[in-house]
Amino acid sequence: MIELKNVEYKYNDYDIALRGVSFTVNEGEFVSIIGHNGSGKSTIAKLLVGLIKPTGGEILYDGTKLDENTVADVRKKVGIVFQNPDNQFVGYNVKYDIAFGLENYKVERSKMIELIDEYTKKVGMNEYLEREPESLSGGQKQRVAIAGILALNCDIIILDEATSMLDPEGVNDIINLIDELRNKYKKTLITITHDLNLAMKSDKIIVLREGEIIKEGKPEDIFKERDILLSSNLDMPFSQKAYYLAGLDEELNKNKELMDALWEYHFKK
Repeated sequence: MIELKNVEYKYNDYDIALRGVSFTVNEGEFVSIIGHNGSGKSTIAKLLVGLIKPTGGEILYDGTKLDENTVADVRKKVGIVFQNPDNQFVGYNVKYDIAFGLENYKVERSKMIELIDEYTKKVGMNEYLEREPESLSGGQKQRVAIAGILALNCDIIILDEATSMLDPEGVNDIINLIDELRNKYKKTLITITHDLNLAMKSDKIIVLREGEIIKEGKPEDIFKERDILLSSNLDMPFSQKAYYLAGLDEELNKNKELMDALWEYHFKK
């Protein structure tokens, strides 16, 4: 379990990123953190892996406080994929970039080759193993970063806008991969995202605005709060919006067959 207790972060006295943020992430849970730019989402991601220290409050992993004495152990079980994949690319080609992390954990060469092959296939990058970073698109680099985290077999995976550079097909591939990580591998997942269609698939959504949590709950409850979403420069996923708007129209709302079909499309697809 991950616990944030009254976490604050100040870049300086005038730039406060987080104000008393508290929430929990249970083992095997899929949590999405959403909010406008500057709401504090990415600051939380950096705090969770110990890249920066909170200026107030504390972060606990299974009851143990995250600090300079425990951060190395935490990083063995927590992997993060950043919004800008260039910040993570350290190898001179795809194969060696993924191998770099595995070498740090002293994985045997034969096992390393097996893991690289398995996870580059999962993210559709198996044919690019010899490619250099500068020859890849932003989306392809992001896929490599995700493969590297998966190969390390981290219990907790944080995706910081990890689908932002992907085309719709690529986003769909990552969503399918997330489903597999949850259902087959029982990973704990935290997404920092603007993609509300991705957030809709999570167990819990946390909405941030100006460094504070303004709403937390299940997706079906969060997306009913249209005023909160709009005030945070967010909007409903298309399927939710279609059902919502149809419900506001008196004539359409009387059409039970239509409303049932929209409900089925949104909530059971």
